[in-house]
Amino acid sequence: MNPHAGVGLPEALERAASALAGDADLIRPANGDPMRLLEVLDAQAAIRVLTWLLDNEPADGGELADAWSEAGEPGIQAVLQVDESERAKAGRKALRRTRHRLRSRGIEVQAPKSARPVIATLPNLEEDLDLALVSPLDPRGARAAYLVESHPSGGARMFELLLDEDRGILECRVYNTGRSKVRRFMRDFTKRDRFSAVEAPSEAVRALVARVAATHPPERPPPRGFSEWKSHVSAAPEGAVTPGGLAREALGEATDPVKIRQAADLVRKGAVGPWPPDPAVLADLAEKLSALKEGTIVLSADQRRAQAEEIIEESLADVFDDVFCERTAVRFDEMAYVLWKNDREEDARICLAAAGAFRAGGVEENPVARAMLDVVVAPVLEKVSEEASDDAPEASEPKA
Repeated sequence: MNPHAGVGLPEALERAASALAGDADLIRPANGDPMRLLEVLDAQAAIRVLTWLLDNEPADGGELADAWSEAGEPGIQAVLQVDESERAKAGRKALRRTRHRLRSRGIEVQAPKSARPVIATLPNLEEDLDLALVSPLDPRGARAAYLVESHPSGGARMFELLLDEDRGILECRVYNTGRSKVRRFMRDFTKRDRFSAVEAPSEAVRALVARVAATHPPERPPPRGFSEWKSHVSAAPEGAVTPGGLAREALGEATDPVKIRQAADLVRKGAVGPWPPDPAVLADLAEKLSALKEGTIVLSADQRRAQAEEIIEESLADVFDDVFCERTAVRFDEMAYVLWKNDREEDARICLAAAGAFRAGGVEENPVARAMLDVVVAPVLEKVSEEASDDAPEASEPKA
């Protein structure tokens, strides 16, 4: 590990790549390593990246400046060419600390002559705040999405939404806060142990919000915050696809039988899903399973289990109708995006294969559908099996 690379610097450089689209293809392959980054950037690109960090992530910008100041002439020149007078207080202090160390080494530090033309090529960061995050799907099928933009009067505006492909827009809250606070929140949200979020293009997140809003149940009014801001948070450009669509475009959706079986294993392990269907559908299935214990003929646990398996098998087509199959497919797409961005590409491909299986139809032969239903009805099955054991006659004592 490079001794100069801090815990937060790779993440900060990824955010810089998202903001500086023209330099992204050079920033990302360096994987957060300051020295590798310096090798691939030309002089002007190095100044752009360092400037962006000092303006938006001053602590990480200072770390990058320190690392580059020890890397010889190219790094030192990048540090010297950033215009100190144009920086905000935190970035200016970080830059001054690095330059003080250069002076203590006998290196002459002067104001750069070409600083202003270089800075003029950068986007106006105070106007161009545009960030978005999406979380994984929880076992019920809901997920969080965040959109952050510049507030017209300064600072940042953040939209927090809770989305569900079946239940529609569950929550929508709007916060007005400082930029540093919202960046800190979003950074922390991406580092959670459970349900950590990943960054996504804002137009993709808006496309996701638009899709979920279109399926919002008409009998239930959407949250007030969403009604007020609907046109804003769901205004995706024409042709924009959701994060899941981006994953499908990048990785494909081959219906590989091996990967489909692996997807069923992920469901049974609790890694994804089970994303249950409408409660009314489940209630009908649970009633059929519970009826097994009310029959006039006493059945063994094995017999009840066999009958329960038959009931579940016969219920697959009713549970996974065309609408629910498509919604399950898009949920696997969306989960694939989160896994992909968390460097779990193989699991992402497994989820995309499951999505393809649901779009292909024939749920009776789809092991993922069966695994999802098994997990959902497991508590009912366990109760039926226990009651069968309780009803079974006790074995007689052997005669002496």
